[in-house]
Amino acid sequence: MEAVLRPIAVVGGSIVVTFVLVWLIDRTLLRIDTRRPETPLWGLLRRCRIPLQLMLTFALLLGTYDQTRIPLVLDHAVGIGQFLTLVLIAATAWLLVRAAAAIVDSSYARYAAGARDAARVRRVRTQVTLIQRVVTAVVIVVAAASMLLTFPQMRAVGTSVLASAGLVGIVAGIAAQSTLGNLFAGLQIAFGDMVRIGDTVVVDGQWGTVEEITLTFLSVRTWDERRITMPVSYFTSKPFENWSRGGAQMTGAAFFHLDHSAPLEKMRQHLHELLQECPEWDARSWSLVVTDTTPSTIVVRALVTARDADALWTLRCKVRERMIEWLRTEHAYALPRITTAPAAPAGGPPDTVPSDPTDGPHGLRGR
Repeated sequence: MEAVLRPIAVVGGSIVVTFVLVWLIDRTLLRIDTRRPETPLWGLLRRCRIPLQLMLTFALLLGTYDQTRIPLVLDHAVGIGQFLTLVLIAATAWLLVRAAAAIVDSSYARYAAGARDAARVRRVRTQVTLIQRVVTAVVIVVAAASMLLTFPQMRAVGTSVLASAGLVGIVAGIAAQSTLGNLFAGLQIAFGDMVRIGDTVVVDGQWGTVEEITLTFLSVRTWDERRITMPVSYFTSKPFENWSRGGAQMTGAAFFHLDHSAPLEKMRQHLHELLQECPEWDARSWSLVVTDTTPSTIVVRALVTARDADALWTLRCKVRERMIEWLRTEHAYALPRITTAPAAPAGGPPDTVPSDPTDGPHGLRGR
């Protein structure tokens, strides 16, 4: 009877104690979160329940599994102990990653709620995202190394591995110089404030918004919803346009090729009235001037301002459409015209121009 009750007591007791402890911790976090809703940390920490349960369960089993007195367990005590140790290390790493993510998300949420500068919020978001990825990578590497060191064979070769670490490091550095370059470029982007998540950029002639930044690559979502994935080292080695740096406000122009008789003063008045009806215009500035002239047309530039790149694109399109429609209906003479001449008669010389039918002895002028 004891041979049956003892294993049940050991295993069942470990599970019950784990669930009771996790339940108490979860209730405590829920109560604190209810009392302090302005701090999201306590609610985010409740996501760590599952890795915490695994860690406590396998920690208790690792300390008590030999008390089951089961012959099969005693015969394979070393293998079972190593298995429990591996799972315990993995659960601990999972718990640390979840806890770090909760702390980072909580810190960013509190900062974003009280910050007024959108550009600085994007900068902090980029930095905390990369810090979280670095912490996750370090935890995974340390956990993997700890799991490998639980094997006696790995501990035995530890001395030789350390002795050759210098040579291996040189070889690995040469082989992975591109990866290491991207890694350091990612850190440089995060803390150098070169580009941030949410920035509007132009790279290789493609206009888009930075959607994701990792330690090795950067993803840009273009205006037509395509995704361009680029190594982060591109942004530290080549020039690119960042339309969000220094503020999201932008100035743009719409050009019109018109006849020399275009009513410029009326166009200025109509442009001002049009802009006041457009919600995309931020009322900072506007103008309408002639920037160039040709023998047949003049080039008129309408300058407008908007709060960001998306609003500016929409505003420029509206200005073009409504100004052209207004000119077509109210001042059609202002639209450019092409002067043409009749074609030469068939069989005649190419430069021969037919005479006016009113000329000659039988024309109106000849009478």
